[in-house]
Amino acid sequence: MTEKHAQQTIERAVLVGLKSPALTREENASDASLEELKALLETAGGECVGMVLQAKDAPDPRTFIGEGKVAEVKELVQAQGADLVIFDNPLSPSQQRALTEDLGVQVLDRAGLILDIFAQRAQTREGRLQVELAQYQYLLPRLLGMWKHLERQEGAIGTRGPGETQLESDRRHIRRKIAKLREELAQVRRVRSTQRQRREKNEVPVVAIVGYTNAGKSTLLNALTQADIPANDRLFDTLDTTTRTLEVSDTCTVLLSDTVGFIRKLPHHLVDAFKATLEELQFADLLLHVIDSSNPEWREQAEVVDKLIDELGVAQTPCIQVFNKCDLWTGEIRPHGENIVSISARTGEGLEELRQAIARVLDAGVRRVTIHLPYDRGGLLDRLYQEAKVERVEYADTIEVTAVCPPRLIGQLGPLVEGWTPRREPWEE
Repeated sequence: MTEKHAQQTIERAVLVGLKSPALTREENASDASLEELKALLETAGGECVGMVLQAKDAPDPRTFIGEGKVAEVKELVQAQGADLVIFDNPLSPSQQRALTEDLGVQVLDRAGLILDIFAQRAQTREGRLQVELAQYQYLLPRLLGMWKHLERQEGAIGTRGPGETQLESDRRHIRRKIAKLREELAQVRRVRSTQRQRREKNEVPVVAIVGYTNAGKSTLLNALTQADIPANDRLFDTLDTTTRTLEVSDTCTVLLSDTVGFIRKLPHHLVDAFKATLEELQFADLLLHVIDSSNPEWREQAEVVDKLIDELGVAQTPCIQVFNKCDLWTGEIRPHGENIVSISARTGEGLEELRQAIARVLDAGVRRVTIHLPYDRGGLLDRLYQEAKVERVEYADTIEVTAVCPPRLIGQLGPLVEGWTPRREPWEE
């Protein structure tokens, strides 16, 4: 065994899910969600050595899957030499603790696994702050769950003294850390707000790429802007927002932002923790919802993204559905319609149509014009800087300005615009 292999111990895991009419659709496990959990495990650097999908009328309050199924999972863990068991469903802190005791190995749920991946992947200071906050929010109720038996027997023999003191100490420490992290993230938001105000002053539209994890968002950003950011075939490859400039037409330049991928059963505190990144969506002029059209479950994945977009309060933002990986599409007719584009970010197919679609939404009626301002109306130059994209200013007989202007501004400037002709009403023709 080489030194490199000796250092890389691959953890072996048994994956468990419960399917029950007593659970919500989001909480339920299925063959498809277990396959996705397997992909998440591989992303975290682990190996799946077994899967168990249990059907049960209602979850067991203590062990979630019932004593008999726990014994079956324990046999599988021992037979396969597994290091941990990961549940596809959310577990309560007390269930997680009971299962860890019964199975004799570490037990995680999907939320814990996703947090582990995020902790591995976050590169920027902001990303690391967000992950740390989410981890402490995940840990706090589990810490309390670990001490639950002490709280129930408050004052009983064997529970007085150091136990309760330690619990309070841990509580205070974690709550202080959460408060500090929230304060630091608030500072990040203030910096972002300043940057955003500068962009708004320059009238630069923002286009945000959203979509299910591994739908090809980073590959699309690279294909459109030659950004050269890592784009691998694995879940949650992008955690830190990347923004690049993109010229979609002669008169329209936008800022294109890649965002963290969404996934079903994404823990709510994780969405909250990533608000500093995802709040970019709230100020976007256009969303590009990238959909993996080669995935048989693309409809369910698109629904997950639409639901999260709604939760973030940006459902009213104009949106183009971008069906990616169309070179792998197996249906007879590709998705089409208004604000729907089929592309392959990998081969480049459909990218020009996507640029045109972006321009149609953001560039309606915008034109590059030359404006001749008399010196006594020089104050209009400030307005042009605020409401148009000024490209050139020359001082001669008049102040000659070349600018990209919206139609409303062109109409208001009227005769000062080179080549302007007054609008004629039908009855005047």
